[in-house]
Amino acid sequence: MMPTDLSEIFLAAAAAFVVLAIVMFYRAVAGPTTQDRLLAVNVLGTNTVVILALLSVALEQPWYLDIALIYALLNFLMAIAISKFTVERGGVL
Repeated sequence: MMPTDLSEIFLAAAAAFVVLAIVMFYRAVAGPTTQDRLLAVNVLGTNTVVILALLSVALEQPWYLDIALIYALLNFLMAIAISKFTVERGGVL
């Protein structure tokens, strides 16, 4: 059983990452170049994994880590697919 103070710290860190995700979502929508948008979407995926891991520890729900792992794998596959599509279209990002 985790002390409540430590749990609150993890929840606060998760909330901070949610705020950063909102800022990164703005960059994904308004990014001036395709590279900015791709990087922002990739960072959003990584941010989601970190948020899920922090929530897993704070709420003592280990199955959140399973979801985080699956999401990380999907994020990686998405990055590979987008990179392959961009290179085949004619440019290296």
